[in-house]
Amino acid sequence: MRTVNVVNHPNAKFNAFTLFQHNEQQSQRNLALLEQLQTTLDVKKLINIFSVEVAKYLDFTGIYFKHTDVSATARGSRQAKAERQFELKLNGQFFGMITYAVNMPISIANYEILNELHQLLVNPLNNAVKYHQAMQLAMQDGLTQLGNRRSFDEQIKRTMAQAARRHTRVGLILCDLNKFKAINDSFGHVIGDSVLVHFAQALRQSVRDTDCIFRFGGDEFAIIIGDACQQSLMVIEQRIYQAMSQDALLAKYNVTSSLGLAFMNKADNATSFFERADTALYSQKMNIPRKLSIVSQQS
Repeated sequence: MRTVNVVNHPNAKFNAFTLFQHNEQQSQRNLALLEQLQTTLDVKKLINIFSVEVAKYLDFTGIYFKHTDVSATARGSRQAKAERQFELKLNGQFFGMITYAVNMPISIANYEILNELHQLLVNPLNNAVKYHQAMQLAMQDGLTQLGNRRSFDEQIKRTMAQAARRHTRVGLILCDLNKFKAINDSFGHVIGDSVLVHFAQALRQSVRDTDCIFRFGGDEFAIIIGDACQQSLMVIEQRIYQAMSQDALLAKYNVTSSLGLAFMNKADNATSFFERADTALYSQKMNIPRKLSIVSQQS
């Protein structure tokens, strides 16, 4: 990198002192950047910190980071004429990809500077990714890989707040399996666990990509539906019924489910919203029809 800088500035006065001074200044900048990168375990915040440093060397309009488990975009990123991608490696192994949106080619000098900065970024990024993965596991049900109750509690608040801002409706469906305890008692917990996994898959097949599914434990499940309407919930009901009927294991053990629905109203908080859906579920279980039916509570 130092040689390239001298070539780019042939008239610059060069001696051992200026080289040492350059090295010292660069080392101080690198140390300052590294200290900043160690202040957070949030991937997006890391990319934002990193983008400020990169802006000192490179004219770009966007920075994008992608890892198998997480991705992040620098604040204010927008498209440009071209993109330049760099592989990030950790201990010689591919770790992720960082992409720069640029309107002009990257010079050799800046290319080498970026590679040097990437070396400073990759370890803090690795720590942040590991933290993200650990948090994901903490928010996930181990058996079904759905979100758990902790994840539900956070998501329902976010979804309700978003709906209030956008003046849209949120639907909540609570589900549980009828006489699930009898299945466990009669056929054992291995079969019971398989039933839960298959039911979770039936729910996945029945919702939109934007909907969120959770397992609270036991045979209790929940679905959060954003931008909900009565028709969308009826479609989900029909899909759940169809998916369960087409599942060989659920059909073999005569597994059925009850559903309870509530729409969010303006006076709701997360607790009252959940309680109304739970009341609807209880009402439906007290009079189980032959096929799935949604009991709706809107007030």
